Amino acid sequence: MSRFKTAVVTTSTALIALLLVGAVLGKDSRDDGAYRQLAVYTEVLSRIKADYVEEPDLKGVTLGALNGLLESIDPFASYLSAGQYREYLKNKDVAKGSVGLVLSKRFGAVGVVDAIPGSPADKAKLTTGDLIESIKGIATRDMPLAYAELLLEGAPGTTVDLMVMSASNPESHKVTLTRAVVQYPEITARLMPDNVGYIQAESLKAGAARQIAASVKDLEKQGAQRFVLDLRHSASGPFEEGIAVANVFQDKGLITYLQGQRVPKQTWDADPAKAVTNLPLVIITNRGTAGAAEIAAAALLDSKRAKVVGERTYGDASLRKAVPMDDGSAIILSVAKYYAPSGKAIQDTGVVPTTQVIEYDTPSELDEENEDQPEVTPEAAPQPNREDLLLKKAIEVLTKTDTADQPAARTASAEGNFTIDAD
Repeated sequence: MSRFKTAVVTTSTALIALLLVGAVLGKDSRDDGAYRQLAVYTEVLSRIKADYVEEPDLKGVTLGALNGLLESIDPFASYLSAGQYREYLKNKDVAKGSVGLVLSKRFGAVGVVDAIPGSPADKAKLTTGDLIESIKGIATRDMPLAYAELLLEGAPGTTVDLMVMSASNPESHKVTLTRAVVQYPEITARLMPDNVGYIQAESLKAGAARQIAASVKDLEKQGAQRFVLDLRHSASGPFEEGIAVANVFQDKGLITYLQGQRVPKQTWDADPAKAVTNLPLVIITNRGTAGAAEIAAAALLDSKRAKVVGERTYGDASLRKAVPMDDGSAIILSVAKYYAPSGKAIQDTGVVPTTQVIEYDTPSELDEENEDQPEVTPEAAPQPNREDLLLKKAIEVLTKTDTADQPAARTASAEGNFTIDAD
């Protein structure tokens, strides 16, 4: 019963917080309706304060409500108190060791978008969909996302303890990670049978587009007649790099545009001079594909330049900004979103493959939220040393001449931890 009462107070405070945040972000005639409703919510809160069985901790409830509010509209947003914001400003540009996690908020806690391949978190097998319940003994429920990221940073060689709940191990368990200077994976490429040029980009760090372009040219010299661009677990890198990667394969048309309520629309069109190849292309994605890689995949899919095989991507492509408040606190939130050429906001919809293939059979909150994911069946359970069915399906789509006559959204399953043979 006490949990229900707390929920009532939290919900009521969240409604008020929504109006207050709106007041901070901008006051104009459009807010008149909201301000008229403010009196109603204020009265509800005063009744709770007066009649609730005990005096509620309004400060704590308000902080939780603010973070819950921000999560409901933007899973990458944060509300930082004055002290937290000062610490954020002090440390945000300081080079430190990290554990290599890309994070967002899920269900009030901190969720894993993905672990950078080769990072301490990746070696500990943390992956997309995992929930971090605490960091250094501090519960992450209602913790600002930006503050969680600060707690994970520190001097290389030092350790940080996490309590983690994952789909593969739903019981909370302790994970100790040793911070390190995380190196982003390099672009790898090789020629496969059937003259397929395979390029793997687990990060679109600065310079990735240039490396991919060079790989394309080299593979064409080796005889490549078609390409697979593997963007699985590619969740890091500047958004501009995703635009540049799309341009490597796309010689005309819109790549993406950025727009927000107070951010003028900015568009990026393909530059024919920067396109390197027009050979057939298939892109592989999974639920850990995010950010710059999503921009590239969305552009190439919508322009019909490529087909996409795999899972719906995570959904993260927005311009985020810190908005200071009068009391020294701040909110960090998306002020503009990147859109696919079709007009869909990538952060809202992700990229849905033309051929959907399940990489992991373990359920996660992403599956619950995403009706576009194929249904998982018992036959899809992973087996040790199972072949990489995502790559196999990508090559099949790429090389079969009758692919266009087959259903566009077939479903398969695949083992998540895979290796790719040299031949």
